[in-house]
Amino acid sequence: MDMRKLLLFLLTPLVGLAQPSPSEIVTGFLPFKKYPFPTELTAAATGARIAWAMNEEGRRNVYVAEGPDFAPRKLTAFTMDDAQEITSLEISDDGQWVVFVRGGDHGANWDDDLPVDPGGGTEPFKVQVGIIPFSGGTVRYLSEGDEPVISPDSKRVVFIKGGQVWGSALDSGVAKNLFTTRGTVGSLQWSPDGKRLLFVAGRVDHSVIGIYTPGSSTIKWIAPSFSRNESPKWSGDGGRIVFVRRPGTGGAPDSMLVRKPQPWSIYTVDTAGGQPTLLYKAPATLRGSYPGDEESNLYWAAGNNIVFLSYEDGWQHLYAVSAHGGKPVLLTPGKFMCEQVRISADKRFLVFAVNTGPDPEDIDRRHIGMVSVDKPGAGIVTYGTGLEWTPVVSGDGRTLAFFSATAQRPPLPAVMDMGAWARPKLLCEDKIADYPVDKLVTPKQVVFTSPDGVVVHAQLFMPAGDGAGGTPGGVGAARRPAIVYLHGGPPRQMLLGWHYSDYYANAYASNQYLASLGFVVLSVNYRLGIGYGYEFHQAPKSGQAGAAEYTDVKAGGEWLRRQSFVDGNRIGIYGGSYGGYLTAMGLARDSKLFAAGVDFHGVHDMVAARGSLVAARDRYEKAPDFDLAMKTAWLSSPVAYVSGWKSPVLIIQGDDDRNVRFNQSVDLVNRLEKQGVPYETLMIVDDTHHWMRFANAVTVYGSAADFFVRKLKP
Repeated sequence: MDMRKLLLFLLTPLVGLAQPSPSEIVTGFLPFKKYPFPTELTAAATGARIAWAMNEEGRRNVYVAEGPDFAPRKLTAFTMDDAQEITSLEISDDGQWVVFVRGGDHGANWDDDLPVDPGGGTEPFKVQVGIIPFSGGTVRYLSEGDEPVISPDSKRVVFIKGGQVWGSALDSGVAKNLFTTRGTVGSLQWSPDGKRLLFVAGRVDHSVIGIYTPGSSTIKWIAPSFSRNESPKWSGDGGRIVFVRRPGTGGAPDSMLVRKPQPWSIYTVDTAGGQPTLLYKAPATLRGSYPGDEESNLYWAAGNNIVFLSYEDGWQHLYAVSAHGGKPVLLTPGKFMCEQVRISADKRFLVFAVNTGPDPEDIDRRHIGMVSVDKPGAGIVTYGTGLEWTPVVSGDGRTLAFFSATAQRPPLPAVMDMGAWARPKLLCEDKIADYPVDKLVTPKQVVFTSPDGVVVHAQLFMPAGDGAGGTPGGVGAARRPAIVYLHGGPPRQMLLGWHYSDYYANAYASNQYLASLGFVVLSVNYRLGIGYGYEFHQAPKSGQAGAAEYTDVKAGGEWLRRQSFVDGNRIGIYGGSYGGYLTAMGLARDSKLFAAGVDFHGVHDMVAARGSLVAARDRYEKAPDFDLAMKTAWLSSPVAYVSGWKSPVLIIQGDDDRNVRFNQSVDLVNRLEKQGVPYETLMIVDDTHHWMRFANAVTVYGSAADFFVRKLKP
């Protein structure tokens, strides 16, 4: 070839190799995000009626179905991507009414009941209690409010407004305040006969349990103490209650860096009065500490069995103890965790989500388990390579309903006949008719060991077509850019398929999109996450006490660098919330390993972010290791290492974030600017931590993909 022909060849556009434009990459995420996402599954206490909420491209609506055919029917008609979530969904016991809350951000750490308005409206939709007949009709809003509970006679509903209890008739009437007491009221529960209302009043350093009788001018306080009395439940006859007692706030400062058991006990008490009876005292061990993430899941079950959740044997399991006393019985033995626990209408058995099954890889999935309330031995009623969660039992006890997904198929409601245990029937399959399931890969389980010996699980997303069907290191596998993904929480677990949280479903879709763009993605379940036992969940020297979990993050990046199908010079890192914190740690401490990163609303200064440290600093009486704790928290912060930050970063946050203070990103931006670190920003006005508006979720995850394409695939 002569020089003129060579020059002409070099100047000719190579159409087949053209890189998509940034706008095409951002909008390219849209098909991956256009999945329906069901939440709030519930069942009537009688009959075979169920209801759930469904988010379809930001249009959130209530759906219902009824046995025996369970044909789904959309009950509400909200047509806008307006960021108004649906929570507290409940069907009246007679199956005639559906009550729900519309608005707010109920995954928030604060201000969860305040309006959300990322659409820029001049009159934000206020958080309100809505009601609609099960048979259909128009939504009627009873009042501003939250956490509604319908009476057993299906005639009244009570709810929380301004921290106090309000109520209304279901069929008509005006909502009114039922009573006023000090503190913030919650945990509403009607007595079995519907004549009394149980509640908890939180009062900063302690909490008290009360019983309100409609029409009465006084409140009856139950077993008041200097402790936190909480999670009360009625006995079947309404004559007694069971509750959890934990210490109130106070006492001399103790070590801030040494983990200590968090004591708790279970008491029963007669509602007519008298002293409470100690039923169960948790072991004074770390494992025996109060299971804060799932709380106690306390139930007064059939046969006067008290059921609760505990980490006592090292795994998050269900236990039962007789209301008359005795030794607790472990109902669910085995190396797996129980969560999303529900009790049947007859209170004879429990259903729940578990990460176990016949396949060893089920530890990274969710299936449905079931156990009697009075004898051990959990049965796994769903199995396979799919995932199932949020189980409920119909009021007639004949049908198990849950949400079901696979690695490719997005979540859908499903029902199963409990008499035959036949193959589940999927509902709303038409909602995914156009979803590009063929573009999603099956993530592969990866297990590696951190330098300090901790075993870490991860999910590997390989671009389709690499080697033999995407097999890592297969014949012909390309050396590709790679990305480490980090979940938030940190008590979370990413799975070998779609996640049961809408926030992490976003992340799963994002990882699939990145794989479709040619990236190898490793989703790392670092220590502090759930699903692998107490010692992994409550790992020492982690978080503000030393950030030991970053060891797993770095080990994940180094695992990628050792793989023959990965270009070790093009490894990125990203995550949101606590995952954003660890992303920033990776970029600040190991820019030579992580070439670029996207930080979604991360925590960057552990000292400023932890209220306990700030409060301790202002006290005259200090903990014996206060100075060391402050130093350790600082050294556990990405901003402590910003001088070593070299890699480019995209920082994303909504300025109505109610989980991580917006100033955490503002502060980091100013530090990076001063240090001369290359950074880009994307601020979403008036959206929250959870990207309540569909269009915003498309923008932020699409922008993350575009950033990685520009930085790792030039």
